Amino acid sequence: MSTLLRPAVSLIVLMTLITGVAYPLVVTAVAQVAFPDQANGSLVYDDQEKVRGSELIAQNFTGEQWFHPRPSAAAYATVASGASNLSPSNPALATRIGEEAGKEQVDDQGPVPLNLLTTSASGLDPHLSPAAAQYQVARIAAARNLPRETVQRLVLANTYSPLIGAPVVNVLALNQSLDRLPSGKSVN
Repeated sequence: MSTLLRPAVSLIVLMTLITGVAYPLVVTAVAQVAFPDQANGSLVYDDQEKVRGSELIAQNFTGEQWFHPRPSAAAYATVASGASNLSPSNPALATRIGEEAGKEQVDDQGPVPLNLLTTSASGLDPHLSPAAAQYQVARIAAARNLPRETVQRLVLANTYSPLIGAPVVNVLALNQSLDRLPSGKSVN
C-alpha cells in the first residue's frame, strides 16, 4: 500500500508547489515588471495622488455637473456585477429604460442615446460612445456655467479609438478633466 500511496502524495505535493505557488509567483512577477499599471488594477489618481477609481470599472456620478455613465444592473458593485437579464418583452425593462430616459433627457437634444439607457453585459462598463458623452454637454455646461465649446473640447480630448472597435470615452477620465477646470467641483 505504501508503495502506491507515497508516490501519489509526493506527486500531489510537488504539483501543488508548482501550480499553486511557483507558477502564480512567476506570473505575478512578470506582470509587475512588464505591465505594472495593468497588474495593479489600472488605477486612476487625482492631482493629490489619491486613488479615484479604475480605468476598467465604472462608478456612479450623480448630479447635473457630471457626465453620467451607463446604468448598472448591479448598482456599480463589482461583487454582483452582471447584466439585468431582462428580455426585450419584459415590462420591467421598458419601465427601467423609461425612467432612465426621463432622468437623462435634455430639452431640444432629441432622443437619449442608447448608451445612457441600457446596461452593459457586466454592468460595469466605464466607457460611453462619443455621441452619448456629447449628448450630456449642454446639461453640464449649464450646470457649471461653462461655454458648451469648452465641455465639447474635453469630450474630444478624452475620446480614444481602441485597437478594435468604435471610439469610446472613459467617464471617470472625462469627469477628472472636467474637475480640473477652474469652475469644477471635486470628484466624489
